[in-house]
Amino acid sequence: MSNVDGPGADIAAESLTAEAAEALAAVDAIITHFGNHERDAYFAGFAPEATFLFYTTPDRVESRAAYEQLWDEWEKEAGFHVLSCSSSNRRIQVFGDTAVFSHDVDTTLTMEGVTESVTERESIILERRNGAWLGIHEHLSARG
Repeated sequence: MSNVDGPGADIAAESLTAEAAEALAAVDAIITHFGNHERDAYFAGFAPEATFLFYTTPDRVESRAAYEQLWDEWEKEAGFHVLSCSSSNRRIQVFGDTAVFSHDVDTTLTMEGVTESVTERESIILERRNGAWLGIHEHLSARG
């Protein structure tokens, strides 16, 4: 197991194992694509059977396809658009072919014509498959 955490957005590269650096790069791509509202690239970071827990939805989202459908509904019905996303208080832990990433996330988005900033905590569980790290579970909760 490797374990790295830090109070800021950057985890010192010299303190990472190769596995942790690769997992962190995969998570950083997910965060970047989300923050730029790059829908397809964002979802490409998750396995098809990934599950998602959001405090803003009543039930667990049971697959990447279900989340993609929800995203599309948010866009059509509420004008959902992500304007930016930043990550801090980051921690990456690697357990063989599984990695756990947790952080504080600050997102600016538009919904229902209103631009708002949201402060949340998030965990993303990744699995290494054929040398690539893919998200298999995301859990988002309000940070107060």
